Amino acid sequence: MREKDVLYGRAAEQAAITAVLAAADKGHGQALVVRGDAGIGKSALVEHAAGQAGPLRVLRATGTESEAGLAFAALHQLLRPVTAELDALPEPQRDAVAGALGLAAARSDDRFLVAAGVLSLLIEAAEPGGLLVVVDDFQWIDQASADALLFAARRLGSERIAMLLAVRGEARTPGLPELPLRGLDQDSAVTLLAERAEPAREVVARLVELTGGNPLALHETVELLTPAQLAGTAPLPEPLPVGAGIFGEQVRRLPEDTRHLLLVAALEGRGDLDVVLKAADTAEPALRPAESAGLISVDSAIRFRHPLVRSAVCAESSAMRRREVHRALAVQVADPDRRAWHRAAATVGQDEEVAAELGASAERAKARGGYADAATALVRAAELTPDRERRAVRLAAAATSAWLGGRPGQAESCLAEARSLADRPEFAQLRGRFELNSGDAAEALRILSSGDTLEMLADASEAASYVGDVEALVAIGRRAEAFPPSFLRDAVAGIGAMLGGERDKGALLLRGALGRTGELHDAAQFLWASAAASYLGEADVSVELVARAGRAARVSGMVGQLPVVLEFVATAERIEGRFAHSAAIAEEGLELAREAGYTNSVAAHLANLAAVAALQGREDDCARFANEALAIAIPHRVGLRASTARYALGLLDLGMGRHAAAHDRFTALAATGHPTAVWRSTPDRVEAAVRCGELDAARAAFAAYERWSADARTQEARALLARCRALTGDDAAFDEAMNLHPEGFERARTALLYGERLRRLHRPGDARPHLRYAMETFERAGAGPWARRAGDELRAAGEARARPERDVLGALTPQELRIAKLVAAGASSKEVAAQLFLSPRTVEYHLYKIYPKLGVGSRTELALVVLQMAGDSHHEML
Repeated sequence: MREKDVLYGRAAEQAAITAVLAAADKGHGQALVVRGDAGIGKSALVEHAAGQAGPLRVLRATGTESEAGLAFAALHQLLRPVTAELDALPEPQRDAVAGALGLAAARSDDRFLVAAGVLSLLIEAAEPGGLLVVVDDFQWIDQASADALLFAARRLGSERIAMLLAVRGEARTPGLPELPLRGLDQDSAVTLLAERAEPAREVVARLVELTGGNPLALHETVELLTPAQLAGTAPLPEPLPVGAGIFGEQVRRLPEDTRHLLLVAALEGRGDLDVVLKAADTAEPALRPAESAGLISVDSAIRFRHPLVRSAVCAESSAMRRREVHRALAVQVADPDRRAWHRAAATVGQDEEVAAELGASAERAKARGGYADAATALVRAAELTPDRERRAVRLAAAATSAWLGGRPGQAESCLAEARSLADRPEFAQLRGRFELNSGDAAEALRILSSGDTLEMLADASEAASYVGDVEALVAIGRRAEAFPPSFLRDAVAGIGAMLGGERDKGALLLRGALGRTGELHDAAQFLWASAAASYLGEADVSVELVARAGRAARVSGMVGQLPVVLEFVATAERIEGRFAHSAAIAEEGLELAREAGYTNSVAAHLANLAAVAALQGREDDCARFANEALAIAIPHRVGLRASTARYALGLLDLGMGRHAAAHDRFTALAATGHPTAVWRSTPDRVEAAVRCGELDAARAAFAAYERWSADARTQEARALLARCRALTGDDAAFDEAMNLHPEGFERARTALLYGERLRRLHRPGDARPHLRYAMETFERAGAGPWARRAGDELRAAGEARARPERDVLGALTPQELRIAKLVAAGASSKEVAAQLFLSPRTVEYHLYKIYPKLGVGSRTELALVVLQMAGDSHHEML
């Protein structure tokens, strides 16, 4: 059937695709999913778009069932014409993509780094005239390629790139707009068929009804009807031969040697003429009947007219014949991964040699970041494995790969099957980690507490911390004491001792752990060190260690670390008063967590965004983020994140001057909330209690805070204690707090409270410098309610509110802010691109927009503005 035949009645769909191409040509990149049944016209539409792409360069790939398990096969097909441009990418991205495509040894197993590199390469390929990416039969491309392309498709924003994905069935394309294709109406069907058979109108109506208006089915069906049936004087066939049934009849008419050759070509999948002829042990002339029938075309390769032809060829063969063909292909193909899959398809029952070969293919896929495809290979390898214990190990490996490939459902089912075959401690630990990241944190605690290794106890302690189970933290800490001294042992045991009332022993252990921070290099270790500092009451040291964890995670790759690490980095930035930075990091972490399937991490980022919105006085955003976080955290029993979301709502009330409501929220949080959230919120609870006249409650809260912070040594920790002491009656402690506070948001809060107290003591002259400092700091931080409160107090103290310094960083988008901070720290465009998983061209594009927003013309001027506005420049933005 000709392309124009399939395009009858598709004016609206063509217009939608043309709009996508036009937008890309103007620098507004878009992706569009064209979804519909086989034969509905998807391929014709996207091919027509490719022919009408104008100045846009076109890259094409087509998925095939036979390559669905081969990691990055589709990307290799798509990107082969542009691999010469790999050198323009940042080195980590270049190496990751080159390894994924088999152009160099794999140096990274980070699937997100590969995806970022693919996006960068597409952006390079779009120069200078733009780019159209067309992927047909997207439902059949390998999962590694699909993940990378979907990652890129969701980030085309300002690029001159259009992407069209033609997909059949229920294949998921989350986050992308869709263009559904439905069957032709009767008028369009009449026009379609008029050039062929001119059936009676009532016959057309019946055919549209029976075929759903599918153009291919309509076209092929009328070719099979008799003149009487076309005229409506004889009944139509029952059932109507449509889809693969149509092509099945044509296949059955072919000579035996031709059908055999077609089956080999269908199972080979790539159309490699030489391989097909050798595996079939048949000469090329045997293809001619199929070519004459219009089922295939032959030039340098064999191409099926439609995917349904391939389906029909396979359907017309027996399972035994298909196995024989796979066995013959395994002898002829050179690629070890293809050979492994052909051998697996040719095997009945179990065969350790074939299983091991497929397992080795999975390892190669993992080394390139193709985790989802590795999981598929490992599942099949497990089916082929005779030994029960070894089969369980392969299933557990499949579970891990599926998890890292963003397939938590498959991961859990593989692990459940592995555990039904063998009882191994590492299986329980794996199940516990799955639960902790995306399931029930309390169930994770139960599972992990059963372990008897230090690593499993540390995971259990982490789970208990997420839940907020103090008794479990104490018990786990005591069990950890039995292990030889080490950084991890001291951190776990020290936390348990502190919470169990053995403060001296706990402080000694935690100080010992912090003394080893110079030996640390892994992001998870820095997070443990941060926890140690936090339990010592040293929030500022904890923040610095979290920043180091973030830097380590970016350097070492994202797999299993970065979305979770960014939870703590975003929180640390918020605690330090850098709200725009915190929101930017949380938004990045939220996006990555959703793509990785880390549901509980999604709740963490939402809770932090709620807290930032509270401080900025964005009531609707605060409530929305908090409710979304609670909807995950409560059923998943992630007490830490639920408490953070509730804390955000209390903080909103406090900032908006609703002190009684804030006190009620903080009091409820203190009674049932997570210990860390209770401790961090206590200075806010003291302030809310004092301002609504609940002095006894304020003093009780301060007493608890004193006990918690008894071992804190840093200035910030002692400053917060002094502020609480001042609020509960010791006015002299305000001076102590101001002298101890480093510059930043908490110092401004203390200055506001001190200024308010001085004004009420009729000392306006002494109050004004503190109130002025508070107002200016709040303005720069974007904390609107707090700035208004300070400004009101300043006017009441006799000073007209001065025009505050403009927060120029507030004009930047989260992405621009991340880029500006890194450039200000001296990073090149390639270095920024590598850290933020962008292309260098995208970084330069954002800089082009950043400069006029900040009123600068160079990187040097940018650095001066960013450092001036950001305050504490020694904290590196991540």
